[in-house]
Amino acid sequence: MIRLRSEFLLLAVATAILFGLDLARCEAADQKLNVLFLICDDLNCDLGCYGHSLVKSPNIDALAKRGVRFERAYCQFPLCGPSRASFMTGLYPDQTLIQKNAIRLREKLPEVQSMSQMFRRAGYTATRVGKIYHYNVPADIGNDGHDDPQSWDRTFNPIGRDKTDESKVFSLRPGSYGGTLSWLAADGTDDEQTDAIGAEHAIKLLSEHAKEKSPFFMAVGMYRPHTPYVAPKSYFDRYPLHKIVVPNVPDGYFDTLPGPAVKSLTRKKDQLNLADDLARQAIQAYYASITFADAQVGRIVEAVDRLGLAENTVIVFTSDHGYHMGEHGYYQKTTLFENSAHVPLIVAAPGLKAAGKSTACPAEMIDFYPTLAELCGLDAPENLSGVSLLSALHDPSARPRQDALTQFDIGYSLRVSQYRYTEWGKDGSEGAELYNHDSDPEELVNLATNPETAQLVKRLSRQLRKRIAEAQKTPEGLVQKKAPVKQRSK
Repeated sequence: MIRLRSEFLLLAVATAILFGLDLARCEAADQKLNVLFLICDDLNCDLGCYGHSLVKSPNIDALAKRGVRFERAYCQFPLCGPSRASFMTGLYPDQTLIQKNAIRLREKLPEVQSMSQMFRRAGYTATRVGKIYHYNVPADIGNDGHDDPQSWDRTFNPIGRDKTDESKVFSLRPGSYGGTLSWLAADGTDDEQTDAIGAEHAIKLLSEHAKEKSPFFMAVGMYRPHTPYVAPKSYFDRYPLHKIVVPNVPDGYFDTLPGPAVKSLTRKKDQLNLADDLARQAIQAYYASITFADAQVGRIVEAVDRLGLAENTVIVFTSDHGYHMGEHGYYQKTTLFENSAHVPLIVAAPGLKAAGKSTACPAEMIDFYPTLAELCGLDAPENLSGVSLLSALHDPSARPRQDALTQFDIGYSLRVSQYRYTEWGKDGSEGAELYNHDSDPEELVNLATNPETAQLVKRLSRQLRKRIAEAQKTPEGLVQKKAPVKQRSK
């Protein structure tokens, strides 16, 4: 027995050396790594740690300094419901069959094992606080939304005065909040807001786990900065209107784009060509909501440290997709431009060799699942489409993935190191876009029809179509409930 125990510890030490984990933890080889999964709603990369000159995000920035920041992480679908179903299953939207909001996971994949289910089956307590699967915000604040009950052992739906004060919210379309630019510089304190209430509950649960020394997968989904952009007035005061920069769009810009791309930018008619004062107010409110959400992240991470959980807890911070704030003349999500596809991603864990560094390794949100599985030593389902990013967490130069795929409507977009290439319609029949991020990071000059880029377009087109074919493969061992094909009337 003694010899077997010694061999087990030697194996644990070898594993720790291989993956760069803290050797001190090998004395308790059966100790599980906890996971704290923090996600904001509709947050782009307008953060200090991503180089934004105005937005104040000190707590997220501090997390980046102790973890690994991914410079090029991308969602698979720039809309809440499809994106969340995708990363929670490690499957592409063409595999989950969820490409609209308000569709429950089991409606399409009744037998799928979600990321949190993997942890449940390994003896963890899986908890949801706030929004993880799709919610109609703000309508569903305080209830389960379109949650997946099989994913959790326990859940908590916070509700605060941002919900009860809806009548005070300014909206471009009075009475419409969730899909319309709307905001409120709120009265009262931080503690009265939904996200602060959710953070407080998460801290309470963390304290319980620290006392019980029980392993957990805790997902905390904040509702900000999703519309309506609500935060206490003091957060608005941090962003004087005269300091807000409203993006410019060149004359004739839409003429350079394929029809479906123009459609994606003009789908919200009441948000086009905003007057300068309204645009500044909207951007101010979005920034205020980011800084308010950042404060809640800080409270939760501080609790992890204070409770002694940092030595065996993985912290992931991200968003469900990117977001436009006037770029390309557009506001909100659902485009195939960088603003809509790019997401923040920070991973902090005990013993990471690249802690405090950033990596340019491409990452997709479907990679969360296999990465956390490998990091925590769990067996993930074999049908996952994501890849583990663990090597990049130890070596920033590692490239477990070479590019990142995003889709919306009839379009697919591929982000490679220097370029973004997009095709609309089957095999690009509705047009293409090519942007050189070295010379045009704002993606305003479409090079797809430039004769000088013809060979590059052919190469990227082949690369994109190969990725599309892979993303459309039926997941092995899963039943997909497809909608019946409608027969045309004769």
